[in-house]
Amino acid sequence: MIYKRSSALFSEAQKVIPGGVNSPVRAFNAVGGDPIFVKHAKGAYLYDEDGNTLIDYINSWGPMILGHAFPPVVEAVIQRAKLGTSYGMPTQLETEIAALAVKMVPNIDKIRFVNSGTEACMSAVRLARGFTKRDKIIKFAGCYHGHSDSFLIQAGSGAVTFGTPNSPGVTKGTAKDTLLADYNDLASVKALIEANPNEIACIILEPVAGNMGCIPPADGFLQGLRELCDNNDILLIFDEVMTGFRLAKGGVQELYKVNADIVTFGKVIGGGLPVGAFAAREEIMNYLAPLGPVYQAGTLSGNPLAMAAGLAMLTELDTNPSIFDSLQKKTAYLHTGIAEALTEHEITHTINRVGSMISVHFSETAVTDFKTAALANNKQFKDFFHGMLSEGIYIAPSAFETWFLTDALTYEDLDKTIEACRKVAKKLA
Repeated sequence: MIYKRSSALFSEAQKVIPGGVNSPVRAFNAVGGDPIFVKHAKGAYLYDEDGNTLIDYINSWGPMILGHAFPPVVEAVIQRAKLGTSYGMPTQLETEIAALAVKMVPNIDKIRFVNSGTEACMSAVRLARGFTKRDKIIKFAGCYHGHSDSFLIQAGSGAVTFGTPNSPGVTKGTAKDTLLADYNDLASVKALIEANPNEIACIILEPVAGNMGCIPPADGFLQGLRELCDNNDILLIFDEVMTGFRLAKGGVQELYKVNADIVTFGKVIGGGLPVGAFAAREEIMNYLAPLGPVYQAGTLSGNPLAMAAGLAMLTELDTNPSIFDSLQKKTAYLHTGIAEALTEHEITHTINRVGSMISVHFSETAVTDFKTAALANNKQFKDFFHGMLSEGIYIAPSAFETWFLTDALTYEDLDKTIEACRKVAKKLA
């Protein structure tokens, strides 16, 4: 495939945008070459500025669970836009989507909408600190919760790919209050709690990791965290910006039967528009202004376009829960096909999958945390990425990112992807 126009557009973008992109994950630094510029998208396909059609496995990093330009979402946005794009005042629509989200997700009574996953996680931690009157937090190496200062301590994906995980600009004072544990390692968490008695406000994690590739929680890991939090008066925060409304109607809490104290959302909850949210039981959420002392605000939070898109998306998922079973079956089908294609050509690999999230690691060992994810053969991933791209398959341009499937994918699309993998594997062998 030829990408002359995309390269030309990237050159123009670099003159006025740092690095030519508005989010580092869009750059191709991890795989080499220039990023592809998209012209439009529909269903499971991307149509780029060079006239190529690509089968999409990032789906705007997760939210396009029902496909690009999903008609009910598009129609909802169009109709709301005709009534005005933003008011900075309350609307009934905000209450409608809040009530639906609370109904769908276990263990939450109230929800507040914000404008991004970063804002949701930042606000959730502030709320936890205010509620517990403690300063320190525990996060996990390789988990990414947005670019707020507290989270850029051994963050995953983009922070690893583009510069130092402990980003310049993060103060020592902020860093000292962020304690780093190893994912899937309860002993590392317990040691931090014991070393900082009565100082830890919360533990925040991606309950299914997606920013060091897809990594599921080990048996008993989430349950063990819940017990540690209960025994030490620590709040447990599930960052479900990726997993919320994607892995199940009620997200990871429903899937693994483990309750969090605070849950953050993004991606699917906005139907693809920029939205975030955080939710908890009433006694915690009532600590927020204007009821309580913890301040959080946003002029455009709950804006009508995003709320309309999110309500249309959640309504579809709530009324048609078979979507989750369909997605799981399609992802399992893809998993089997890719594994067979790589094994056929003796390509060392391991594949992780949970629901409609999946990633291929070119590694001899199981990938269970950031350390094992980093051991994978990154050179081979680069070749695999460009090989798949040449066959019309678009996967995340980083070995540290999960793939996201959409239910708009057909089995013909999946077979084409598997056959592309077989061709690429033959070249890599």
